[in-house]
Amino acid sequence: MTTYDQDAKTLELPWPFTGREDELELVRASPASGRHGIVVTGPAGCGKTRLITEAVRGTERARVTGTPETRGLPFAAFAHLLPDTVSLHRAVQLLSGVRLLVVDDAHLLDEASAALVHQLAVHGRTRLIVAATDGVTAPGAVSRLWTGEVLPRLSLEPLPREDTAGLLASSRLEALTTDRLHRLCQGDLRLLRDLLGALRASGRLTREPDGDEWAWRGPVPVTPAVRERLARVLERSGPGERETLDRLAFCEPLSLPLDEFDLRVLEELEADGLVHVDGSGRAALAHPLHGPVLRATAGRLRARRLTPAPERLGPALEAEQAVFVRQLEQQKVTAVPAPVGDWLLAEELPVPAPYAAVRARYARLRGEVREAVAWAREGVRWTPGDVGCCRERDLAQGELGEDGAARGEAGGGAPGVSDGGEVFAAYDAVRLGAPERAAGRLPADGVFARHAEALARRDGTGLDRVAEELTERGFVLFAAEACAQAVRAHRDPRAARLSRTRAVALARRCQGARTPALSGLVLGELTARQRQIVALAAAGLSNRQIAERLTLSVRTVGNHLYSAYTRLGASDRGALPWLMEMPMPEARPA
Repeated sequence: MTTYDQDAKTLELPWPFTGREDELELVRASPASGRHGIVVTGPAGCGKTRLITEAVRGTERARVTGTPETRGLPFAAFAHLLPDTVSLHRAVQLLSGVRLLVVDDAHLLDEASAALVHQLAVHGRTRLIVAATDGVTAPGAVSRLWTGEVLPRLSLEPLPREDTAGLLASSRLEALTTDRLHRLCQGDLRLLRDLLGALRASGRLTREPDGDEWAWRGPVPVTPAVRERLARVLERSGPGERETLDRLAFCEPLSLPLDEFDLRVLEELEADGLVHVDGSGRAALAHPLHGPVLRATAGRLRARRLTPAPERLGPALEAEQAVFVRQLEQQKVTAVPAPVGDWLLAEELPVPAPYAAVRARYARLRGEVREAVAWAREGVRWTPGDVGCCRERDLAQGELGEDGAARGEAGGGAPGVSDGGEVFAAYDAVRLGAPERAAGRLPADGVFARHAEALARRDGTGLDRVAEELTERGFVLFAAEACAQAVRAHRDPRAARLSRTRAVALARRCQGARTPALSGLVLGELTARQRQIVALAAAGLSNRQIAERLTLSVRTVGNHLYSAYTRLGASDRGALPWLMEMPMPEARPA
């Protein structure tokens, strides 16, 4: 059988296929399963086509693609596989020799092609891999593939921030640029590729002065792909709609009270998902990409009329900084929205050094050490030689094992900022394994004092409990260190292996941090198949159930699990949930 590829979309990324390993294995295994195939759904641009292309690479298949221009022509998607005039029954017969059929953009199929795909899934011998976009109207014969449980459905979520960072790793982008791209693209890989290509071509990426990473500050490039992506925003022509959108765009990063708008216009925009109204009765644009593009496409006079005075941001930035300081004083660093600081950074406007130092410290204590370095550099950029930012930069680089300040008393705050820095400085002695040096210097009723006490008693179970509380409070790096210390404190080898597994899982979230407590902790990596089997085992499936689901022998499953245990230091299924930060997406009927 010849492989046919017509109108196949390919995501020619400037980087290799990364992430989605578990989903890749599911799609690859679907033709060999007991079902007739699989349906892959997800938002536009999330990588459905690229995932399927990787899954079927090197296999014999035919491919058809739905297009909006041919939805009125019967069997248009199958024109290269079928004669000019054919009945549905005859079409099913003619395609019975196709072993594997890939159907891309199935939501755009004409009704006859959709009916053919459905019949092949129900009655044919052909295995199908079908891709459809969420949130759009699809032919009933296509949607019934999963709503009628004809085929299992794999629902792709937008690519998470961690996978986006892995995808961009070869581009050597600094952490704040990676965050901004992920925030703007929301997991849309086609948009991500387009923006990164435009930034490179326009020279908007600048090399960091004290490193080999590249940073992006300034406006969003409005490429043809961006215009197409935002067509429903840029082409709003209802009375007052574009004026409302532009006003919201130019007031960013702040929102506006509802009484400043025509509520009927806002209701229309909200119903179309373009505007978000919060619980306090204030309106803002619903997507982070809308504001930058609306501002970039506004005329000069319009921008001049709508741009508010820059001093309006001063109180909001101070309030944002106060939230971070208050969290630090309360020994808590959970995620906090900070739109004003992020906006100043993106717009290439001055970021006050005290604010940058606090953001750097907050990121470092959360274990986001590369973001901490980037925030500290930003403060030094606008205030050269600032003591607080230089100190935070050195401390974050020290956490990464790079040149910087020596470990010890790393939690101290910037001069003139009261944020509990003395507590964090004392706590560093505990992190270094010397709890006696912190005696009397930590709040008696706090988690840091409990950490010191458990470490002094060599109480492995107590250290595990401390790690759980630290994780809840956002101190992921500290939690990883507590688990690593518990490994050495446990007398029960099984408990020690479980603590080590937890330490590995937490340390992976810390952007490459290398601290004394984590020394010797090998972050073993699993193959895609091992990750898939570990995820199923963590979900409670037996070896036999895993073997049946993946069409493997029970012995093969056991060998994979044994190899995974060896790499990760785990000993049984009780440790496996710690290895999987997110449950593996399963192919299941909707």
